[in-house]
Amino acid sequence: MAHLRAAGLGALADLGFLGLDDDGDDPVVVTGFKATRARGLASAEKEANRVLAAGRVPVERGFAHLKNGRILTKLRADPARATHLFHALLVLTNIETTTDN
Repeated sequence: MAHLRAAGLGALADLGFLGLDDDGDDPVVVTGFKATRARGLASAEKEANRVLAAGRVPVERGFAHLKNGRILTKLRADPARATHLFHALLVLTNIETTTDN
């Protein structure tokens, strides 16, 4: 969290990351709302979850393409270079998927 905050970055995450970021006024990791047995979700909370999911779709799709193609299985590089390569592959994948439609 400290590295993201220092870089001025944030992240969209699924419900598995609830409670990860304890600063409610300035969250770094944005998660959706979780219903409980005692309390369902209000319509505004459901809409917020839909918007959050829509923002995560391109990244999740990019990860799926990279996993299916097994692109990274033979990668032997410095982690810093691998991060830049991974970002570039995600951008290219997202450009390809948006132009296919």
